[in-house]
Amino acid sequence: MRITRPIAAHGARIGLLGGSFNPAHAAHVQISEIALRRLKLDQVWWLVSPQNPLKPTDDMAPFEDRFESALKILHHPRIHVSDWEMRHHSRFTAETLSTLIRQYAKMNFVWLMGSDNLATIHTWNRWRQIFNTMPVAVFARPGSLRQALASPAAQIFAGTRIAPEEAAFLADLAPPAWVLLQERHNPLSATAIREGRR
Repeated sequence: MRITRPIAAHGARIGLLGGSFNPAHAAHVQISEIALRRLKLDQVWWLVSPQNPLKPTDDMAPFEDRFESALKILHHPRIHVSDWEMRHHSRFTAETLSTLIRQYAKMNFVWLMGSDNLATIHTWNRWRQIFNTMPVAVFARPGSLRQALASPAAQIFAGTRIAPEEAAFLADLAPPAWVLLQERHNPLSATAIREGRR
């Protein structure tokens, strides 16, 4: 379902999965389904980025193509695709999350990301603000777990990490709070898909 203005009941537990979705693929769906189950979420919103400032534009499909790829692959009643960042001209995750918190003050948000992103999040704009804005759930991705756990973000926020068996309570915790979840994962990546097409 395309969401132009996200709708959820007060107190809803919402996972936010941002990214280029260039293109969207089965691993995005898998992470979202794991989040719904392990974090006891009501919904997951996919926030399709207009343009990731850390990625080159020459290999980036147009926004509408990426958005349509997300719509096409999703067949889950509680996972929705949003063009929120495009409509709000938001370029940075920290900015997006802060604005969502202000607009939807009654929601319990959790930022969802792969361990490959945790490994490099210290290069993002105002990255510490992300951890201080809402709880974060990190999902193990192939080949990046060691780097993720050794990353500046994992080290700086080590004292706020909770055990995986407490993941169901993450959405209720005040930030900073984060969890690392390891389950059997789908090895697909958007980069591999694009390489295969070429």
